[in-house]
Amino acid sequence: MPEAPKVSSTNHQESCLDDKNQQVLQFIEDVTSNAKEVQRRVLNEILSRNAGVEYLQRHGFNGQIDYETFKSTFPVVTYDDLKPDVDRIANGDTSPILCSQPISECLTSSGTSGGERKLMPTIEEELGRRSFLYSLLMPVMNQFVLDLDKGKGMYFLFVKSEAKTPGGLLARPVLTSYYKSSHFRDRPYDPYASYTSPNEAILCSDSYQSMYSQMLCGLCQKDEVLRVGAVFASGFIRAIRFLQNHWPLLCNDIRTGTLNPEIIDPSVREAVVKILKPNPQLAEVLEAECRKESWKGIIPRIWPNTKYIDVIVTGTMSQYIDTLNFYGNNLPLVCTMYASSECYFGVNLNPLCMPSEVVYTLIPTMAYFEFLPVTSENEPVPLNPNKHHKLVDLVDVQLGQDYELVITTYAGLYRYHVGDILRVAGFKNKAPQFTFICRKNVALSIDSDKTDEVELHNAVTKAANSHLLQFDASLIEYTSYADTSTIPGHYVLYWEIGFNSAKSIPESVFEDCCLTVEESLNSVYRQGRVSDNSIGPLEIKVVKNGTFDKVMDFAISNGASINQYKAPRCVKYAPIVEILNSGVVFNYFSPKCPKWSPGHKQWCTN
Repeated sequence: MPEAPKVSSTNHQESCLDDKNQQVLQFIEDVTSNAKEVQRRVLNEILSRNAGVEYLQRHGFNGQIDYETFKSTFPVVTYDDLKPDVDRIANGDTSPILCSQPISECLTSSGTSGGERKLMPTIEEELGRRSFLYSLLMPVMNQFVLDLDKGKGMYFLFVKSEAKTPGGLLARPVLTSYYKSSHFRDRPYDPYASYTSPNEAILCSDSYQSMYSQMLCGLCQKDEVLRVGAVFASGFIRAIRFLQNHWPLLCNDIRTGTLNPEIIDPSVREAVVKILKPNPQLAEVLEAECRKESWKGIIPRIWPNTKYIDVIVTGTMSQYIDTLNFYGNNLPLVCTMYASSECYFGVNLNPLCMPSEVVYTLIPTMAYFEFLPVTSENEPVPLNPNKHHKLVDLVDVQLGQDYELVITTYAGLYRYHVGDILRVAGFKNKAPQFTFICRKNVALSIDSDKTDEVELHNAVTKAANSHLLQFDASLIEYTSYADTSTIPGHYVLYWEIGFNSAKSIPESVFEDCCLTVEESLNSVYRQGRVSDNSIGPLEIKVVKNGTFDKVMDFAISNGASINQYKAPRCVKYAPIVEILNSGVVFNYFSPKCPKWSPGHKQWCTN
């Protein structure tokens, strides 16, 4: 009797991978087809398990809460509404205030309150929920780009500094929490999760050692790389600029097979030397490319098998698209998912679309989603604490309408304003798909920083009053610009100054103004300047008197009302930037980094 044909281990692995991919795609079909039922179930689970928590009881819900009662009477809140409860948790109160499950840590948001990062108490099971959303990404991508399991991803991933709250809870960014968790560190083998960077390099808290080691490993394995990326576009561009500045050292390591002595972390050295072998031929190839005058297309030139660049280029990150296209020679720019510290939301089901066409499908199992309609001026309907606000369910949003996202989560946020403005662009079965429009009230952003107009105005006013008045000078008008033509990018302030006397202002005074503004900005900005090196020194450009009149004339000539015109506090439109730059007479940079330390200011004084 003939033997049955033997199935090779490779074929078996591919078959299992295909089955896993199909299961994921079927899950997406099921939850989007039954979005209404899934959302009702999610809300019921959240309210049932947390029925006895203090927050719900305080709002008059003692015991089981049904859907209709929740929708008709439960308040819509912002972070400032929750801050007293968050502070209690941070200070060590372990009673069930927001959630029935124990708080495992606090996630530090890139959004700020009172100049400090927002703290988001979270629970252990949320790590599993985040891991689950990550598991959806590659089966979706596999529909568009084949054989991604045949090579590696070169992703520049980093941990950031962490602190402890007065009550002993870890406070750290959501990605740092994830990378340090067993879900990432001890992940089972998955050909889609094979990276050029060893875990030790990713988890190294020293940003230079981490970047150097990850870049070196990516160069050593360059022919295995099928996709490249980072979380944000700004982070990936920073990695390429690092290569521009350090390629002689990196090539020397590859030529000799010895690791740069500046890499002193023992675990990183041990992991990297397993990958690093003497390879003079590779070093010669890399040097030839890096020596060329133009770095256009450097990504496919060094990593020739790269199929796409995986980075976030929506929202404020869209300002980096031209630079990515230059380095990538127009490789596809892929945005795979939509997430925040508060919750992971959804995925892009058409990842090879143009950046301007990216839409995210919210996965109905992640949280309970509601939507506050936004007016034509991109402002949410104002919240009145004494009035109930009619929020729209996930399945009831209208095509083309803008909304602010409101979430209820398993970790204890109830009808919480996320602050993101979304536009309904289409539907996947019964689940809507959204275009990310903007972060509410954000004026300036280079990396993960988010500076709003009020914060900027207060910082500028403080600097001008502190340093200009003594010279009988005053600030007539100002605006700002996020300059990403440099790496790292930096804030630019355009100042028009009025002089009441003939006193001259020393250069050092304007440098002091730069530093005062930076010292007055939020901790996320200051961390980017001090610890992450993701933001460059702030620049003040002093313009000729009358420059802002030219800006107004331009706006009026393009249809603005002279009666309603006011100078913009942030500019992005290239013709206006050109007018401002044409009026610059002097420019000054911040002479040093502002003060910053991990944790909140009040923790440092306890």
